[in-house]
Amino acid sequence: MISREFRILFWVLCVHLAGIYLFTKGFLLNRLALPDRSVDACTSLATHKRAVLLVIDALRFDFIAEHPPEPVSPFHHNILTLPRELTAAHPDRSFIFNAHSDPPTTTLQRLKGITTGSLPTFVDAGENFGGSSIHEDSIIHQLNAAGRKIAFAGDDTWLALFPDAFQPNMTFAFDSFNVEDLHTVDQGVIDNLLPLMRHHKNSWHFAIGHGLGVDHAGHRVGPDHPVLREKLEQMNTLLRDVVAAMDDDTLLIMLGDHGMDKMGNHGGDNILETMSALWIYSKVPLSLPEHTIPEAILPVITFPDTPAPHRHVQQIDLVPTISLLLGLPIPFNNLGTVIPELFNRDPDGSSLRKAMELNAAQIRRYLDAYRSSSSGKELDAAWHDFSLAWDGVHAMDGNDRLIALDNFTRLALSACRVLWAQFNVFLIGAGLAVIGLSIVAGWALFSKLRYVADVEWGKWVDDKVWWSFSASAVGSALGYLAHIVLHKHLDGVAMHQTVLFAAAIASSFVVIATTRPVITLKAIKSLPIFLILHTFSFASNSFTVWEDYIVLFFLISSIVPSVITGFTAPTSRLRYRILGFSALFATCVRLMAMSTVCREEQHPYCTVTFYASESSSAPPLTALLLAFPVAIAVPLVVRRILKISKSDSGLAATFIPLLFAPSLIAGTTFWMLEWVDSAQVLGDMGDTLRVTRTVLARTTAATMLIGGLSVWWTSPACLAISKSQTSEASTQEKTEVTVLGFANAFGSPYLMFWLIFFSIVWLMTQLSGQIVLGLSSIALLSYLEIIDSVRDVHSLNNAFTSPNASLQLVDTDPNHDLLFSEIVPLALLATHMYHSTGHQSTFSSIQWKSAFILGKTLSFPFSHVSIAINTFGSFFLGALAVPLIVLWNLPPLPLSPSRPRPNALRAALAISLYFAVLAFGAAACAAVLRRHLMVWKIFAPRYLGAGFGLWVVDVGVLVGVGVGVGRVREEIGRVFGGVRS
Repeated sequence: MISREFRILFWVLCVHLAGIYLFTKGFLLNRLALPDRSVDACTSLATHKRAVLLVIDALRFDFIAEHPPEPVSPFHHNILTLPRELTAAHPDRSFIFNAHSDPPTTTLQRLKGITTGSLPTFVDAGENFGGSSIHEDSIIHQLNAAGRKIAFAGDDTWLALFPDAFQPNMTFAFDSFNVEDLHTVDQGVIDNLLPLMRHHKNSWHFAIGHGLGVDHAGHRVGPDHPVLREKLEQMNTLLRDVVAAMDDDTLLIMLGDHGMDKMGNHGGDNILETMSALWIYSKVPLSLPEHTIPEAILPVITFPDTPAPHRHVQQIDLVPTISLLLGLPIPFNNLGTVIPELFNRDPDGSSLRKAMELNAAQIRRYLDAYRSSSSGKELDAAWHDFSLAWDGVHAMDGNDRLIALDNFTRLALSACRVLWAQFNVFLIGAGLAVIGLSIVAGWALFSKLRYVADVEWGKWVDDKVWWSFSASAVGSALGYLAHIVLHKHLDGVAMHQTVLFAAAIASSFVVIATTRPVITLKAIKSLPIFLILHTFSFASNSFTVWEDYIVLFFLISSIVPSVITGFTAPTSRLRYRILGFSALFATCVRLMAMSTVCREEQHPYCTVTFYASESSSAPPLTALLLAFPVAIAVPLVVRRILKISKSDSGLAATFIPLLFAPSLIAGTTFWMLEWVDSAQVLGDMGDTLRVTRTVLARTTAATMLIGGLSVWWTSPACLAISKSQTSEASTQEKTEVTVLGFANAFGSPYLMFWLIFFSIVWLMTQLSGQIVLGLSSIALLSYLEIIDSVRDVHSLNNAFTSPNASLQLVDTDPNHDLLFSEIVPLALLATHMYHSTGHQSTFSSIQWKSAFILGKTLSFPFSHVSIAINTFGSFFLGALAVPLIVLWNLPPLPLSPSRPRPNALRAALAISLYFAVLAFGAAACAAVLRRHLMVWKIFAPRYLGAGFGLWVVDVGVLVGVGVGVGRVREEIGRVFGGVRS
């Protein structure tokens, strides 16, 4: 039977999910893709019958630049040199550009851009693991409509986007998500593309080759590694072979779909991620250098740390350019501008002018069609500027006309970039209302439950569950009726969204009304200052950027009250315990902070220590040296802490040495083998190390989740019970029962439950992160001892000041001792753990290696779950640990009214409240600052992190309180049959 705690926490989860969903749908909108197709082709500007599009994934601009950044890297500069050699020798037929790749810089979104000429939206990044086919007009659709045959070799993402576009006998697709495979896809391109060009050039009109070796090398070892040099040398050789196989009727376009940051990753809007390489080459001249193009339409940009600026284009400019060079219509949704150099072929500039006029007319048709669509009002604010720019085109001649045409197309692009960040204010407000009201409802449950009598709490919770779900049903019906009546006024709001909003609001209102919390001045004064400051920090972009340092300060400061209590403790034992464990806690937290991953905005005031360097994804030397010692030490420390309460018996005596300790060793061994494989310490061993790692990871995960949970469920108690006969003066013998572990009967078995999931997160975390996890586990145990000792101090002080001291010492109710402030350090520790294990609220900090822990290829759901655990495992562990604040050193005393269940529920509600307030603050600040320059770089990612974090915390407390606490209570109740639990 599902416990009542599980049901009420499940309701909290549902309301939070409803609020996050509604806000997200209003804040992160998708762009409307018009289904129209262009039909008018201009063949007079065509120069080639065939084209080869060669995509070298993650080819950053400086990899082919003539003047690379300083200092020059021997691993990725001056290696892929053919483009600059041919450009220097033939400037009329070879062109190098620094192309801007619109974020999110993930492969699928960039392929959409370079085929359709349209812009991605922020939320599109999530599609990179499972994108749907492209239905809007694209250069691929135009090729098919013209009856031209397309050949393909390389990344199979193309087949997901264009499933029926390529010739079956000329399609050679390879798996794109095996990051550890640096060669198969590239070799597949070489083995299939070159024969098509050499021996079957009349059987195709457009050939696509998409290699992944450079990208995979960046992800795997970073850009400053000999492996990347080898891949760039291979690509340079491939380019020479392609150029040699070309004829005069073939156009070559080589590009990187995006760049890579200093670590070799991508996905965000870092300047190194958005600056990609573009090279266009023809064996016949495309441009007349003697004819001057206005500099106003030839923008330049300087790559970071390079001595000279270089010609700069938008990556989507490829779409109209290639279309006209091949005699195809420009795709209908295109917002790119033709590249002028490629149409500068006659003295009077007529070809360039015609190309730009066709381009501008196509964009004007698109804007007219978009304004006539259901989303057309988005353009109202910019339409006056569009009209003025369009009118200016017809009032100009000569070079001024070219400048006016370029101004119009660039205005359309820049305006649409802004306009497609339109927000649905209805849904944003609905989401904030639901999250906000859920916070009030959660606080009402948390505060009121403290005063519910022992015998009434079960019925009280059952009533709240019944009222909440009943109100949800009634609210759903009312929402359905309201939408029917008001749908004309609810622009952009779907039926199910209205129903969801009404259900969540109604149930929250009913919970608040039936709980009837009392707001007092004391309750207001007790509001946790760290939660308030943490929430308000999201209103500042600089505070959000430096959140990891702010959380560290808050976390250390949060134990200051305990330290003060320690100095005033009535006994030396308690004083030494509080001060000693506080020092241990602070030391572990500070050591955790030594592991850092820096945001782009933190440079140059931050140094990466989580990895070997800023340009490497390998572990640092300290992690390699300390990983195994920490893996060995953590189980020993756990047993030593349990030994204080003599709780290292029973299950703990076998679980820790036989299951927990080996699982940590196995998890560390996995990442050691990964480093050996990546660094080729033992040379190229083929798939041997990969197979070994896969078997090791799967065995460890299965052993702990199946074997560990089974053993724990069968007998979770960490008790050693012995009997002995004693003789008294009356010569009567009595049986004396000794129970070791009695003082921590509830806490120790729950700790074993927590350690099972800790071992899984350990497996999914890289070596530096494992050291951090080890320190965090020691910090957690230290904090539990601090809280227990502080409670003892308060109990003794109350007893000494009470007229009935003996009664006061005996009759204590731990259920009434739980304070919200006791939960705050645990919530901050979880957030600190998140940052210290190599994460930030940025796409580029996602550790993609974790997707391949359980297999060498991307596989659903294992890869997705692995990334989720690696990224948000710290929040799950923090939420799962929160019942320990209640259960730790809690004995099953028959005369004590202590009951772990209601207090564990209050602890779960408290930590859920903490992260719900953070999510509300992040969402509200993102909504208020939605027109801020840094909204998509800082505020939106932080909101997404807060939303996912809240969801993970809610799941964690569901598992902890709904499963772990319930089983512990049941087992301890069985062992001590008369104990009220």
